[in-house]
Amino acid sequence: MVTAVTVLDSQVKTVYLIDTDIIIYSFKGNRAVVDNFRTHRTEPIMISVVTYGEMVFGARKSTQVERNLATAHRAAEIYPILPVTQSVIETFAGLKADLQIAGTPLDDMDLLIAATALSHNLTLVTNNEEHFSRVPGLLVVNWVT
Repeated sequence: MVTAVTVLDSQVKTVYLIDTDIIIYSFKGNRAVVDNFRTHRTEPIMISVVTYGEMVFGARKSTQVERNLATAHRAAEIYPILPVTQSVIETFAGLKADLQIAGTPLDDMDLLIAATALSHNLTLVTNNEEHFSRVPGLLVVNWVT
């Protein structure tokens, strides 16, 4: 199982789950995001299968389908993809219920990404801090600001 704090080479390292917006910023050459990827290059970085799906969907509806699909496939080659598991779905269901009862629902795809991070004890990297701040216990960092 992947945990947010992993011992590699006798050092404690944070394990990051990269949100879709950050992947897109990196491929578009956003300086702050690219610099953060360089800074954290020795730390484990992963993406959710949901992020991969969002990238493929975005590519399919774009005007440059082949180029953007190649970018999505490249991201899948670079970063391990975490699946939606039973644990992720159980976390998702609990979060969705709690947020709806509180009157602060989140989009299902974002909630699945958050549930993946929580289930594996990962730090989510996103520029969408406002939405993800509603998820209790979720560790969030922003590599854009």
